[in-house]
Amino acid sequence: MMSKIAILIVALTLDTSQDPSPRPQVPWKQAAAGYKFAFPRDHASHPDYKIEWWYYTGNVKAADGRRFGYQVTFFRVGIDHTPANPSRWAIRDLHMTHLAVSDASGQRYRYGEKLTRGGPGLAGAKTDQYYVWNDDWTAMLDQGDDPGGGRRERHLLQATSPQASINLTLGPGKPPVIHGRNGISQKGAQAGNASHYYSLTRMPTSGTIAVDGEQFTVTGESWMDHEFGTSFLEPEQRGWDWLSIQLSDGRELMLYQLRRADGSRDPRSSGSLGGADSSAISHSPASSSGLPAESERWRRRFCLRRCEKHVLRRMRWNQGRKGSPSRIINLRPSSVLTTPVSVALEMSADSATWRASMPSQIHTTQSTTKPVQVMS
Repeated sequence: MMSKIAILIVALTLDTSQDPSPRPQVPWKQAAAGYKFAFPRDHASHPDYKIEWWYYTGNVKAADGRRFGYQVTFFRVGIDHTPANPSRWAIRDLHMTHLAVSDASGQRYRYGEKLTRGGPGLAGAKTDQYYVWNDDWTAMLDQGDDPGGGRRERHLLQATSPQASINLTLGPGKPPVIHGRNGISQKGAQAGNASHYYSLTRMPTSGTIAVDGEQFTVTGESWMDHEFGTSFLEPEQRGWDWLSIQLSDGRELMLYQLRRADGSRDPRSSGSLGGADSSAISHSPASSSGLPAESERWRRRFCLRRCEKHVLRRMRWNQGRKGSPSRIINLRPSSVLTTPVSVALEMSADSATWRASMPSQIHTTQSTTKPVQVMS
C-alpha cells in the first residue's frame, strides 16, 4: 500500500513539473490622446483594445414610398488578450451582433441576434482590411476601380434572421467625422476612460430588406459609428443614451448623454452638429442655462423637444417589445418639425425612456474632403 502511495506521489510530482509556467497577463491598450486616424485602415479591427463596435442605422424606403428603419451592429468584446490555452477554441474575444428592422407602415418590428466566440473562424474581425463577421452575418468594405474612373469604396452589409434580413450597399457619402479632442472621445474623469470614435453620417444606401419573408427593394441613407477603446464608464456612471439625426438641409446631429447613478447627467455628455458645406469647425461656449448658445438657437429653430416627443409617439408600438437588443426608433419627415429629419434613437439597456434634455456640450462641425475633427 505504501509503495502505491509513493508511486502516486512521484507521478503527481512529475506531472506538476511539466506544467508550463503561467503566462503574464497582457494589458489591453487604453485610448490615448494623439491617435491619428487613417482611412480605410481604421475601418478594420483594433484587437489590442478590449471593446469595439461597428454600428449602422438607416432610414430607407421602397419605390411605393413605404418606409423602413434598420440597425445592425457588430460588437467585439475582449475576454483574454493572450490566452494560455493553445486550442483554437480558446476564447480571446466574444462577438455579439444585433439586427433590427422596423416597418412603420406595417407596424412591425423584428430583430435577431448572435453571440459567438471568436475561434475557430466562427466569428471575427480582420485587421488588414475591413471585414467583420458573425457566422453568416457580415460587414465589409468593397474596394476597386470604378468604371467611371477613380476608386470605388462601398460598405456591404448582410444579415438574415427568421423574421428579418438586410442586404445593403452603402456608399461613404461625406468624409468621416472624428469625435473628441486630439484623437479621443473622453467618457470619464480618469485617463484612459475614453474611446477612439468616428462616424460616417450620411451614407447613400440601396439594396433589399425583408420582414416576415416579405422582401422590399429600398433606397435611403445610413449612419455608421465605429468606436474602440478599453474602459469607458466609471463606477458612478450607469449608462448612456445616443441620438443621431439627419436633417433635410444636409446637416447631421449626434448627441449622447452619459447618466450617473444619482440620476444626473454627466458633464462629459457631448455631441456634434455637422454642416452641409466645408466651413471651419467651431466650438460653442456654454450659455447661462448650461447649454451652449448654439444649441439653444438650434433647439428653438428645429423644435428638438417636440421632435423627441414625436419620435416616442410615432413609434410607441415599438416600446416594451420583449427581447429587443436595443431600441432603435426611425422617424420619417414630419410636419411637426420646421425642417424634416431622419432619426435613430438608441437607449442603453438599463434606460426605460429617453430623457428629453440636451447634453451639456454640443459642437458644430463641417464636412470637408478630409476627416473632420470634432472638438470636445
